[in-house]
Amino acid sequence: MKSPRRAAVSILRAWAKGHAYAESLIERHASRNDLSAADRALLNAIVLGVLRHRRLLDHWIGELRRGKLDHETRDILRVGLCQLLILQLPDHAAVFETVELGKAPVRGLLNAVMRRAAASRSKLLDLSELPPAVAFSHPDWLFNRWQKAFGREQAIALMAFNNEPAPTIARRNPLVDPPDGLPEGGEGLPPGYFAIDGPIPGEWLASGAVYITDPATRHCVELLDPRPGEQVLDACAAPGGKAFLIAAAQGGGAGLSCTDANPRRLPRLRENLARLRIEAAAIEAHDWTQPAPDSWRGKFDAILLDVPCSNTGVFRRRVDVRWRLQPGHLEELTRIQSAILEHAAPCLRPGGRLVYSTCSVEAEENEDLLAAFLSDHPDLRLAGTRRALPQRDGTDGAFAALLET
Repeated sequence: MKSPRRAAVSILRAWAKGHAYAESLIERHASRNDLSAADRALLNAIVLGVLRHRRLLDHWIGELRRGKLDHETRDILRVGLCQLLILQLPDHAAVFETVELGKAPVRGLLNAVMRRAAASRSKLLDLSELPPAVAFSHPDWLFNRWQKAFGREQAIALMAFNNEPAPTIARRNPLVDPPDGLPEGGEGLPPGYFAIDGPIPGEWLASGAVYITDPATRHCVELLDPRPGEQVLDACAAPGGKAFLIAAAQGGGAGLSCTDANPRRLPRLRENLARLRIEAAAIEAHDWTQPAPDSWRGKFDAILLDVPCSNTGVFRRRVDVRWRLQPGHLEELTRIQSAILEHAAPCLRPGGRLVYSTCSVEAEENEDLLAAFLSDHPDLRLAGTRRALPQRDGTDGAFAALLET
């Protein structure tokens, strides 16, 4: 069985080559190596810790060792310094285990760097003189963008928030009789939401009593205000979190249609909705960058467009996205988002309502895009918006706008 530390290095090497997302790689390696719950937790903490603090870890490596390093040795040092300085594991364990990860020719180097790091911990952890984007491990272009949008203090607060481990928040399923011990709600959370410390009780998930979701996901559904008897479309539905909230508001899945552009996501969507006792919903594949079938035009009382976006509001949870996202991606995404809006709007009935939603904090994908869309569609009006900012609201970032005919 591979150790969690060695698995972490393997994951980081595969991730750097673009093979898969971090969460998928962690799950794959944990299952393949039959890791215990404790080792799985350590693997998760190390990999996500390295990805959250990757730029700072590289700065520390540069301070501790001058000269070039091969990619594997650098990843081993990232794993070691993450344990020592980020996770604050005992020095002897962090140093010994890191040295063991290296091949014989580099073990002396690894030992020297790790011992130097342990001896100079206080100096390394003083980040006050570092540029904010280095101290909080974000690309310069994102920090500059957020500083312009929110101001320097708020931009730094957003980056700091993104580096905090995300809590596990559950939403009670009102369509299921609650099992014994299921909390009514949690302090400081909306009604029906509560935090889970430690492993999620399997019986709660299996019975459909809960769905794991951030409270920010509720904003778009509350703005949509789905009602019993209505025909409602969740156009970008997989994996099903917002479809669940819609069905719960309607008292079940009758009248709910769910689509997704990727047919491979539909089995998981069906499985999630079935587990949550939402079996009446219609599910099929449709790419909303293309025109809707004629039979859908004018069909729906309410439409939710939770469109593909940059995910800049959920960096706390999707820790590797900050390194994948590039400035040019925003222009590409806004083209997709605009096309989805253009093709979904004709599916509204007269007097219907449409909610456009993202998990982005970028005005380019939110307010600016809607302003341009509404200027070309005088038959629609903006009836309300909601915006959640992570550094202000303590949740994932979200934007939702209600359009009415």
